[in-house]
Amino acid sequence: MTLLLAAAVALLALLPLGFVVAGMADVGWAGVRELVFRPRVAELLGNTARLVGGTVLLCAVLGVGAAWLVERSALPGRRVWHVLLVAPLAVPAFVNSYAWISLLPGLDTYGGALLVVTLSYFPFVYLPVVAAFRGLDPALEDTARGLGLSGPAVFRRVQLPQLRVALLGGSLLVALHVLAEFGALQMLRYPTFTTAIYDQYRATFNGPGATALAGVLMLLCLGLLLAELRLRGRRGYARTGAGVARAGRPVRLGALAGPALLALGGLVALSLAVPLGSLALWMVRGSSTALDRSALLETTGTTLGLAAVAAAVTTAMALPTGWLAVRARGRLATLLERSTYLGSSVPAIVIALALVTVSLEVTPWVYQTVPVLLAAYAILFLPRAIVTVRAAVEQAPPLYDDVAASLGSSPVDRLRRITLPLLAPGLGAGAALVFLAVVTELTATLLLAPIGTTTLATAFWSASSALEYGAAAPYAVVMVLLSAPATVLLSRDARRGLTT
Repeated sequence: MTLLLAAAVALLALLPLGFVVAGMADVGWAGVRELVFRPRVAELLGNTARLVGGTVLLCAVLGVGAAWLVERSALPGRRVWHVLLVAPLAVPAFVNSYAWISLLPGLDTYGGALLVVTLSYFPFVYLPVVAAFRGLDPALEDTARGLGLSGPAVFRRVQLPQLRVALLGGSLLVALHVLAEFGALQMLRYPTFTTAIYDQYRATFNGPGATALAGVLMLLCLGLLLAELRLRGRRGYARTGAGVARAGRPVRLGALAGPALLALGGLVALSLAVPLGSLALWMVRGSSTALDRSALLETTGTTLGLAAVAAAVTTAMALPTGWLAVRARGRLATLLERSTYLGSSVPAIVIALALVTVSLEVTPWVYQTVPVLLAAYAILFLPRAIVTVRAAVEQAPPLYDDVAASLGSSPVDRLRRITLPLLAPGLGAGAALVFLAVVTELTATLLLAPIGTTTLATAFWSASSALEYGAAAPYAVVMVLLSAPATVLLSRDARRGLTT
């Protein structure tokens, strides 16, 4: 039974891939060639590649540099800097874009798009690199210095190779997020595949042009996944000696302490102070700030309700996959688990198009209903729940379940009285991650939400698209406040071990 449920979840996750492949097959090679090999697609490919490449490079430099200062230097106030460097994740990228474009209308250029997405996504590199720095044994660095290597040489020859997996993983997250980004880039009027698919969908209602662009975008995502896997390699960097790694001595910056503080302060100001300051400004001075409080409360209630149901449904769907991955290890269990990751790597707009097509052609009675929207949320955020569920199953001893079975307890009774209580912390953490992600989800909600259903993200989008920045500000503020707990969770564990 568990295997069948996990297989059903994997099929749902792979639905967008099947949709694109089937759509391209229907068009035929001649049609695909006509739709894909044209100047507009080449322009979109150039724009997307430039933005992805530039963002990954800048995020890598900022993330690694900030992580080194926080973990390896004697910088004053490292705990505070760590929290401030993670905090930008509480501000959705499209809210960040709104903050900048409302203050600087001329920012709708490649440079503006590069600035906004970099400031939004550099924590995706910073967080894994900080964790990797914390796991390195400082004895290797001390030995290298004892052999006469300079500080930069120690970083390049000792530290950087051991940060390879964390850096590649964070860079992959950044690249996938940029490929899938819609709201921020649409607001900045920077055309990429995602914005072009949305425009094509609105113009032709899911015609072959949108399907062809979705196919190219999906191939780019899969190419990134394969490239990261190949670059990561199989070389390990785990410490295998006896005992525990001793604490290292922070590197004193000397005359560079001032510039380092100035650089971190500038990064925090641009990524956090500017968007929050812009929201505060529009809340106070916006001419369109007159807002119906009942509308804000109703929209907030709708968002929280959808997020709560999506969190419960997605976590329940993650349970059989996470259980099989631990208790029935094997190729089939691994394949089912990886299928959910592959499906979620597809941009939200492709997932939405797939569900629109399926609901219209196969189950027209569910088109533009809440279940279709919940299915999109599940495909997008299943890995967040599966990771926490799997960790909980790893820590739950199977002995208790075996003892209960030997005493005659039924499977349902064991699930209710033993399994679920043991997995409760992991299930709760996974549900919380999905809940916070749904609160700020924009693209799939725009395309799939039932008529009359408005969330905080779509209400914000409607107001900001009409240049009613004051009216959009309250919705953005509520989203930031609801997203703030994620920042606390991400920075809490990393705070331990840092010294001021």
